[in-house]
Amino acid sequence: MSDAEDHADAADYPNGESPPKLPKRFRDRSKEMLSKKAVHTKQMLSKQAVKIAKQAEEHERFINKVTHLVSVLGFGGFCFLLGARPQDIPYVYCVFYVIFVPLRWIYYRFKKWHYYLLDFCYYANTIFLVDLLFYSKNEKLFMVCFAFAEGPLAWALIVWRCSLVFSSLDKIVSVLIHLLPGLVFFTIRWWDPATFEAMHPEGTARRPTWPYIEDKSFLWTWLFLVPLVAYTLWQVLYFLIVNVLRRQRFLRDPEVMTSYRELSKKAQKANNIWWRLSGLLGDQNRMLMYIFLQGIFTVATMALAVPIFLSYELHVVFQILKVSAAIWNGGSFLLEVMPRQAILKEKKKSEMQPVEAQPNTNTDGKMLSS
Repeated sequence: MSDAEDHADAADYPNGESPPKLPKRFRDRSKEMLSKKAVHTKQMLSKQAVKIAKQAEEHERFINKVTHLVSVLGFGGFCFLLGARPQDIPYVYCVFYVIFVPLRWIYYRFKKWHYYLLDFCYYANTIFLVDLLFYSKNEKLFMVCFAFAEGPLAWALIVWRCSLVFSSLDKIVSVLIHLLPGLVFFTIRWWDPATFEAMHPEGTARRPTWPYIEDKSFLWTWLFLVPLVAYTLWQVLYFLIVNVLRRQRFLRDPEVMTSYRELSKKAQKANNIWWRLSGLLGDQNRMLMYIFLQGIFTVATMALAVPIFLSYELHVVFQILKVSAAIWNGGSFLLEVMPRQAILKEKKKSEMQPVEAQPNTNTDGKMLSS
């Protein structure tokens, strides 16, 4: 109240008497009006939140439909190209890598998932790109890439349950990062006549496949030992970056994710065999056990890549197995995971529904008169 109003009140009550209080019914009426106004404001805000959530859900559904349409058409086009012009598959892969991996880094940087791009699959895919663009006639590098593509990357697609879900761009990219390299080197190895026509030495008869290996020691050196050395180099670099150079970053922000953090959280929640195995040396050594288990997985899958390299029939069966596993996991996601997600979404939506106006009560719990 201003000074002028104070003087006016004093003039109205010269003997220092205080102004009379309003009757109780007027005070109750005022409280009731304020309460109704607060409830009305709350209802309006709740309605606006529901409206925004509904618009966001409709927008998400539209984007998912568009993604599904484009993905199915793209997958069909890729299958046609694989049969009609297998020699162009390496170029398709290079275009995919150059476009989607940088976009994934931008998206993952926003989500604090960008350290996923230090994983072995991206390290290997970068080597694939260099090989296809700059050293496409190098037989030794081709064999190293083959071991990576049909070894750890291919089996990770199966073991880590990558799902081919056409409505999810993130899941499609994850599948293709592991699936495409094997298809690329399959076509180069068996289906691309232009490639192995150019690869055979001058003055010699045309070879049925490229490379054509006669020496088993040469085969195991470049399909197993050298790829294993390259994998070890990546593991050392990964450990130095994540556990030494960026250690404080991870300690400050638990939301920053790495593959180890995600897998350990899932394993701990499920209390599965991986969690129990990683704890054999104690909780403080789980990272070292994770590295050891990953090393065993890599050695085993690279050894399996050797017979796949030598047999066309086995290689064809392995391609079918990989694609089937990705499609099967995608079906499991659509039929099992998505319904649960829909139920949780409906539950959250029901919690956001506007609150109906409740009858107002006074401090004694009695109904206020209207």
